[in-house]
Amino acid sequence: MPFVRIDTLGTDPARLDALGQAVQDALVETLGVPPEDRFQVLTGHDGATSTVRHGDYPGVHRDDSLVFVAITLRAGRGADRKRAMYRRIAELVHERTGTEPRNVFVTLTENGDADWSFGHGLAQYAPAGEGPAGTLR
Repeated sequence: MPFVRIDTLGTDPARLDALGQAVQDALVETLGVPPEDRFQVLTGHDGATSTVRHGDYPGVHRDDSLVFVAITLRAGRGADRKRAMYRRIAELVHERTGTEPRNVFVTLTENGDADWSFGHGLAQYAPAGEGPAGTLR
């Protein structure tokens, strides 16, 4: 945990890898995620058979180098840590890929312990019989 999805135009494997590593490094630095805790889906859209769409809301002009980053993780981090994470993702993506920070669009979805299964059909963070789920350990 967390689970990250990155979507962007262009299918260059080196750029996709750099985007994924930038996001992972930001999560490690700002939220204390263990470095080996990396679950990501990186998708480069070719603009013909798949693409991304964007506008200038809320007054942020974006172009086709836009990167959508969707992060799902357990609830429990405060607003200051989230702001630090957004800022660090934009900085590292810019440093490593040249993507302007205005083109780094991040969404965060939080959930609880019982909302995760890492395999074997188990809720590893909320084993059966261990009381209420949903708290960050």
